[in-house]
Amino acid sequence: MLRKRVVDHNGVATEATVPTFSFSPNDSLAQLIVDAWVEKDFRDALLERAADKTVTPAAARQAKVALAARGFYLERPVVITEAEHDSHYTMQADNEVVFVLPNQDRVKPRPGQSLLDTARLLMSCTPNGI
Repeated sequence: MLRKRVVDHNGVATEATVPTFSFSPNDSLAQLIVDAWVEKDFRDALLERAADKTVTPAAARQAKVALAARGFYLERPVVITEAEHDSHYTMQADNEVVFVLPNQDRVKPRPGQSLLDTARLLMSCTPNGI
C-alpha cells in the first residue's frame, strides 16, 4: 500500500491509500470472503471500528488470526469495506496491509449453492479485494 495525496471532486486535498499490488484469487482467501459473508459475528469482528472510525486492535487481531489460518503471516492485516476504500481509507500503521471485503449485497445465494466462485470473481474486480 502506498499513501498518496489526492484531490477530491470538491478540490479538497486528502491523503489516500493506493494499492501497489494485486493478488490472484485463490481458494483460501475466497473462503475467507464467504465466511465473512455468511457468519455475521466473524464479519462484525473483522469490521469492528472505534468511535473515531479507526480499525480496532481487536479487528486487526481477528484479521491476523484469520489470515494466518490460511497461510498468510502478516504483522498488521486489516479488513475494510468497499465504502471505507472508496472514502480513501488511510493506513493506521506503516506495516499495515489492507484487504477490501467485497460488498455482501452483491451476492444472492440460493440454498445449497457454493459462493466460492462468486467470491473469487469479486476478489478480482473489487479494488484490492481480499
